[in-house]
Amino acid sequence: MAMLDYGVCRLSVVPVRRDPDETAEQVTQLLFGDHYEVLEATPDLYWGKIKVYADQCEGWLEWKQHHTISEEYFNQINKTDYKITTEIASPVLYKKNPLTIVMGSIVPISSSELFKVEEQFAYNGESKGLGQRRDVEFLLAIARKYLSSPYQWGGKSPFGIDHSGFVQMVFRISGYPLQRDAGQQANQGKKVRSLAEARPGDILFFSSNGKEVGHCGILIEKDRIIHCAGHVRIDSVSEQGILSQDASAPLSFRLHSVRRVTP
Repeated sequence: MAMLDYGVCRLSVVPVRRDPDETAEQVTQLLFGDHYEVLEATPDLYWGKIKVYADQCEGWLEWKQHHTISEEYFNQINKTDYKITTEIASPVLYKKNPLTIVMGSIVPISSSELFKVEEQFAYNGESKGLGQRRDVEFLLAIARKYLSSPYQWGGKSPFGIDHSGFVQMVFRISGYPLQRDAGQQANQGKKVRSLAEARPGDILFFSSNGKEVGHCGILIEKDRIIHCAGHVRIDSVSEQGILSQDASAPLSFRLHSVRRVTP
């Protein structure tokens, strides 16, 4: 059933699935403050197909987790530099109820409100302007905050995240928007000819067959990468690929390309 509606996530973490089925693959997540368009709904109004504004990722949201907003508020969010949280987890008060949100959530706090938002919201944790671009040192510090976060397909949270979600969230918090999937991210920024010419903060992409990109991570030193494989970890990297710290279980990722998003 075709429809047009707008929404914003008002829960900590919400799964977005490939199909309208609770057992379907999770393609991404909504964190608190992520806003989206509703493209269609199932006839029973149990599921809605959404398009996330930040990266245009599409998937299905359980309707009970949908929070409707007006088109006016949706357009306000598009052009207001709200704050993005930089603490792994922090408490908020939303409509006088306590809620814990995770790093990378968008909180409706700004010095240039276009009109009054009719929501009762209080947040005193650490944050920065969503559009404020920070340096590589800040970016790498954010990346390290995710260390030991467990791998979860489609995840974007410090409590479950995948390889491309990790890269996307680190760069988003630092002020550099990226697409959701590694294959899309591999076409963003500027190409770096080789690992020898790479510098900390560059994104490294890997392939198991030498063609399609299937993994990514962030260079933190000339031969060290932070990435999510089982969990967010730091491993050695060379022109051949990634070598696990656990010598008995080397990783098979082969270096595909290097891209630079930061100035």
